[in-house]
Amino acid sequence: MSPDLLALIGRSALDTLYMVTIAFALGTAFGAPLGIFLATSGKGELFAAPVANRILGVIVNATRSTPFIILLVAIIPLTRLIVGTSIGTTAAIVPLTIAAAPFIARIVEAAVREVDHGLIEATLAMGATPLQVVRKVLVPEALPGIALGLTLTIVSLIANSAMVGAVGGGGLGDLGIRYGYQRFMPEVMAAVVVVLIVLVQVVQSAGEALARRVNKRIRRA
Repeated sequence: MSPDLLALIGRSALDTLYMVTIAFALGTAFGAPLGIFLATSGKGELFAAPVANRILGVIVNATRSTPFIILLVAIIPLTRLIVGTSIGTTAAIVPLTIAAAPFIARIVEAAVREVDHGLIEATLAMGATPLQVVRKVLVPEALPGIALGLTLTIVSLIANSAMVGAVGGGGLGDLGIRYGYQRFMPEVMAAVVVVLIVLVQVVQSAGEALARRVNKRIRRA
């Protein structure tokens, strides 16, 4: 493989990391608070708002159940409105974020609901406010599950970032399609697959290590 192709693979990998990192950060910023609200806004819960809970739950489920490739095409007008174009790595961040946020919301919701209800009641009995319960009990206790769930989210984003290459989104997926498929260069396609596998393995290992570390810290506390 020529040095030019190796450099192109390197730039495409950086584009993929750029898309995934920004989309993950934005998805977490929107999805994590939403997940906490969904877990604590049911009838009789900390922030009881059952109507809002049901409405947001329907929206989250609808977004999650939409195949990413359909979502990618369906929100092209929104992508153009936000970033001025529907092509390129920056444009790809919009659908990636919209796909990630509800996924993260459900992950955080599930992790928070796993926290022992007795801890919540004990904290409330000591005079804590609902926000203090969330900050000092729910989030710390749910951190191991959240860490594993966010790891899964990043892996999913890497896969989706390869898919945006089909519509000119840039990154490794775009490289694999333009060179590996359209120009009949199987060595490029193989290199793209290897890089994606390495990225996923690194993310998965780091996420599992973080979850173990957080879990040990909670147990020591």
